[in-house]
Amino acid sequence: MSDIDDIVETRGILNAIHEGIIMIDKDMNIRFLNRTGAELLGVPQRESIGKDIRKVVKNTRLPEVVKTEKSILNSIQRLGDSHVIVTNRVPITDKNGNVVGAASVFRDISEVKELAKKVTDLEKIKTMLNAIIDSTYDGISVVDKDGKGILVNKAYTRLTGLSMQDVLGKPATVDIAEGESVHVRVLKTGKAVTNVQMKVGPKKKDVTVSGAPIIMRNKIVGSVAVIRDTSEIVALTRELEKTKMLLRKAHAKYSFNDIIGTSSDIKIAVEQAKKASATPATILLIGESGTGKELFAHSIHNASNRCEKPFIRINCAALPQDILEAELFGYEEGAFTGAKKGGKKGFFEEASGGTIFLDEIGKISMRLQTKLLRVLQEHEIIRVGSTKSITVNPRIIAATNIDLTKEVKEGKFLPDLYYRLNVIPIYIPPLREHKEDIPLLVDVIIKKLNQEYGRIVEHITEKALKVLNAYDWPGNVRELENIIGRSMINAGYNARVIDVQDIPPLFPINALKNVKKISAVENYVGSLSTIMESIEKETIKKALSITKCKKEAADLLKISIRSLYYKIKKYGLTEGKRNDRV
Repeated sequence: MSDIDDIVETRGILNAIHEGIIMIDKDMNIRFLNRTGAELLGVPQRESIGKDIRKVVKNTRLPEVVKTEKSILNSIQRLGDSHVIVTNRVPITDKNGNVVGAASVFRDISEVKELAKKVTDLEKIKTMLNAIIDSTYDGISVVDKDGKGILVNKAYTRLTGLSMQDVLGKPATVDIAEGESVHVRVLKTGKAVTNVQMKVGPKKKDVTVSGAPIIMRNKIVGSVAVIRDTSEIVALTRELEKTKMLLRKAHAKYSFNDIIGTSSDIKIAVEQAKKASATPATILLIGESGTGKELFAHSIHNASNRCEKPFIRINCAALPQDILEAELFGYEEGAFTGAKKGGKKGFFEEASGGTIFLDEIGKISMRLQTKLLRVLQEHEIIRVGSTKSITVNPRIIAATNIDLTKEVKEGKFLPDLYYRLNVIPIYIPPLREHKEDIPLLVDVIIKKLNQEYGRIVEHITEKALKVLNAYDWPGNVRELENIIGRSMINAGYNARVIDVQDIPPLFPINALKNVKKISAVENYVGSLSTIMESIEKETIKKALSITKCKKEAADLLKISIRSLYYKIKKYGLTEGKRNDRV
């Protein structure tokens, strides 16, 4: 048996191989052809055995290998119109090293060639996509699933001032000067994020960033972000705000739709204000600081037939009385040092036909009260430094947070002026008198502050609302907005819910009142530490009385449950059965 016969004996194995195999002896006769080889060559397998290779495969080079006794490797050969093969041809030798034939192993590379063409096409597409990405005005940043930079465009480097080397392969936070990485948030939540304001790069460029996850086979494999330059918009917005500040005195920006509340007290106040807006009568808004008196004044003006005319707002307590007089009544040229050439109109003249809102009216001097009374009685003003009367017709809305009747009794406020102002009094209740409106107010405040702070808070928990309801709100709605703002900051950038732990410390009772109670009622005298312990004791008692369990009381007081137990024992406090649950 020849060496070729020895190889052929393994035909079972060779037939199973995916590559084509053909063997010839030194007489050029085919001694073996496996199944794959026959299929690729398009010839019958059994009938080909024993035939001259040159008659079966026309462009064969196996005879050349037998003659030269040299291998021909990695040769490309076309078989008909449908197949292209790569072939390795080697001589077959016997035990003595004599060439007794040749073998060829070949593989169809038509699919590989087509794939190569596709790869070439993909490279063209990639080049085109890169050109498109680089041509966009907005910056584009892509990170992998680990948050490492893998692609940025030219606009990105222009916006951030960072080079590709500064970003590629680096953490997603490398470009952020102020704010939180959108990439990190997207990779963490698996959700798109839109219009997040932040500052990027060494120059702290103002930008808005939107990001989205890159998903392949239902798995997040990265994140893509679009960065838009807003520095010009920010600059223009600042200029616009300055202009608004200058024009604010001449325009009212709120309406009754901006007054939030469904409680009976708020409804009554709004209904009174709506009825009053239909008349030219003088209105006196009465309420504590932060209740929304200015909001009512704006709304009344905008609902009146004077809404197209000027609305001028002035805080009577914010200016020295002499300056306030000049602002309200105007002045003539030379009336005082620094007076403008040609004089200046006062707010009463500018508001003629419109509305003038006099906030904190109770703080004006007696001399100004007398001049204001003349405006209300005669509809006339006299400029500072002049003797000439000027007819004016402004609608006056006054506001006060002090008891004017008490001021009248004490001789601090003119009775006639009080009666002239008090034509239509509207009482705006403090927040502690309509706490049922707190959920509505909180919802509106959250939406407003989301835009201002770039947050995504959706709601507040019932436990947190309970904490807010337990507080008396001496600063009213203004204080509530302040507390919600601080709570959103405490909750963090990704927070969607405000919970108890996010609310800054609020005491269910006023500590100063406790001090007065200790000092006046109990006639207590002692060291500061002892007074503070007494206040702490009263505060814990109040917390236990308004909560269902010790855990809620501890949350309300911002202390651990262990500390609460210690303090209960320390002060010898007892609670009802409802407080026995943790």
